[in-house]
Amino acid sequence: QVQLVESGGGLVQPGGSLRLSCTASGSIFRFNSMDWYRQAPGKQRELVAAMSTGGSINYADSVKGRFTISRDNVKNTVYLQMNSLKPEDTAVFYCALTNWDTYATYWGQGTQVTVSS
Repeated sequence: QVQLVESGGGLVQPGGSLRLSCTASGSIFRFNSMDWYRQAPGKQRELVAAMSTGGSINYADSVKGRFTISRDNVKNTVYLQMNSLKPEDTAVFYCALTNWDTYATYWGQGTQVTVSS
């Protein structure tokens, strides 16, 4: 029903920046949330940032002030600008879209972010 394609992951040094992108296609309800999650080895998947169609935003405390989520509703694309990256940010980052008519959630394939010296 909904397909999500992510890009932008990579290897950066501590203090560096990356910009992730995720584009959705398919049966996208006009009211939805596009979100970024991450999962580090041995840890649970956690919500990093979320943004609704109307512009409501939530961030995990660990990324406030460093990460910025944005979206283009026309393109059905969500972005995550990550600055001042730390080694503990290393994880597979996944984007997700939740349609609010069904509350069905769809996931991207994930993109690896590695922060290391």
